[in-house]
Amino acid sequence: MTLQHVVVGVDGSLVAVRALDWAAGEAARRGAALRVVYAVPDVDAAGPVLASAVLRVRERHPGLPVVAEAAEGGAVAALTRESERAALTVVGTRGFGGLTGLVFGSVSLRLAAHMHSPLLVVRGDHRCGDGGDVLLGLEGDADEDAAAYAFEEAERRGTGLSVLHSWTHRHSTPELPSLLPATSPGQQEEARHGRAEEAVPRFTMARLRERHPDVGVATRVVRAAPAHTLLEATREAAVVVIGAHPHGHKLGPHLRPVAHTLLHRSHCPVVMVPAVRQR
Repeated sequence: MTLQHVVVGVDGSLVAVRALDWAAGEAARRGAALRVVYAVPDVDAAGPVLASAVLRVRERHPGLPVVAEAAEGGAVAALTRESERAALTVVGTRGFGGLTGLVFGSVSLRLAAHMHSPLLVVRGDHRCGDGGDVLLGLEGDADEDAAAYAFEEAERRGTGLSVLHSWTHRHSTPELPSLLPATSPGQQEEARHGRAEEAVPRFTMARLRERHPDVGVATRVVRAAPAHTLLEATREAAVVVIGAHPHGHKLGPHLRPVAHTLLHRSHCPVVMVPAVRQR
């Protein structure tokens, strides 16, 4: 049986070193191997960066299986290929402020739209292993794979799971008191929609609660913009998990607004889980 592995993309920068530390911690927590990849036009130039990365991992995690490899071409293409066999792929981000940030930040954006397995983008000031619950941003039953990953992550960390299911409705009338009886057709439709939306987390997670009985779960349903609500919740979370739902575009797959917001501004690392995970 092949040992599962975690992949991390490095390039010699301080941001990549932080991603390397996170990836090594994730591999150790899983009992997995670590695969360090440097995508560079000239593979002969990758030697010092990869050697330094391997040395750092071995000093911090003695006994952790680690291999390093230089890959020709761009980082997105190389890491997308690697994700086909990885339990998790980890990358850093320089943030999105200014031209340089936009250039490097686009790597994580493009990766998130093409990954075959979960992608962890290291953001915020957290260190791997810091306290805090796992936060799950849930849109609906289509996020079952993201929910499964979040339960597994909470179990690995020995923490609780905070599930945030937020929604808005185009017929919503927030200026009306929500406790008044729904009398108009629009209000009645909104009430039905609300009941259905609030039921989504219960149906999605019933099996997962049975499978992970030791994980404490707190579920909150909020009538608010999902991106803003999740962003605020990332202040206290160890990591936030969301489903990756790329949609078609003339320039290729693009991510939904929630994913864009978290990858730009999350206060903690972000894990994006494709709708079909490799198990």
